[in-house]
Amino acid sequence: MKKILAILMCGALLMGFTACGQKTTEKTASTDSPEGAQEESGASADLKEVNVVLDWYPNAVHAFIYDAIEKGYYAEEGIKVNVQFPSNTNDAMSLTAAGKAEVGIYYLPDVIMARANQDVPIRCIGALTQSDLNIILSLKEKNIQSPKDLVGKTIGYSGTELSEAMVREMMETAGVSADSVTMVDVGFDLMSSMTTGQVDATIGCMVNHEVPQMEKEGFEVNYFYPHEYGVPGSYELIFVTSDDMINNNADVLAAFMRASAKGFEDMKADPEAVLDILLKNQNEENFPLDKDVEMRSMEVLLPVLASSEGTFGAQEASVWQANIDWLKEKGLLKNEITPEELMADVMN
Repeated sequence: MKKILAILMCGALLMGFTACGQKTTEKTASTDSPEGAQEESGASADLKEVNVVLDWYPNAVHAFIYDAIEKGYYAEEGIKVNVQFPSNTNDAMSLTAAGKAEVGIYYLPDVIMARANQDVPIRCIGALTQSDLNIILSLKEKNIQSPKDLVGKTIGYSGTELSEAMVREMMETAGVSADSVTMVDVGFDLMSSMTTGQVDATIGCMVNHEVPQMEKEGFEVNYFYPHEYGVPGSYELIFVTSDDMINNNADVLAAFMRASAKGFEDMKADPEAVLDILLKNQNEENFPLDKDVEMRSMEVLLPVLASSEGTFGAQEASVWQANIDWLKEKGLLKNEITPEELMADVMN
């Protein structure tokens, strides 16, 4: 779902900086645009505007933001959050880097590659999810339960080097040749490519979305995680911002994280009530939500939206370092980089 739609084609990032920044800025200026800002009602004019670019259209993983808007948690912190939907695949990263938005939600490996390879001035101020959601998904009838079962099979993917590297790693870790599987670029048609028999499995589907979605449609599925077979564990989604924002407005970012954490606490205490708030803010035209699917998604997400200590937004240098090392080993990093260049603690 959203991960594939948002995966960065690193070579095109700098070209997209100005163009996509202009495109989204124009759209958010109009309050009736579907990609426009979701405005915090009753907010006073002296609140600091914080534009947040999602990784995709609103779904369960973003529910805490809409809860915090409706309950006034952001306003209590002196900020007014406007939610933007991406017009281009890398908006969450490029718009924050260019100062067109204050916060974006994006993917850890892509942020490492953008900063190391192109010196894109962004850093992570907190992990949204504490573990991976990306899976190898297949119909149960295919009997694919590990990489060894992929020998002689086809895997659908979105045509990215990162997905290819993950599949190679899993196959080699399982002791089988990476050449024994055929990779098929299916673009964004991950679910339909499986249900129509075009491929035997896919990489890039999310355990919190495609699994309950396909089960709701009557399909039985199997899945496993890349991190179970050699790929380093990661934070699936992270909050990113610009170096300039960190250096000059860290207090605003801290306010955003504090209020967001309150929204997350509401999710834990009453997920159905928070889901109802999300459903009121869904984008029905482009990404209509099914309440049953999103509730199942909530059940998957709640255990991974905070650290083992219960801290919302926690991140560890060791997770970043493991991913840096792996990306370097796979030839996806051109330059050296350290976790300290990618992380920022705005809460202290």
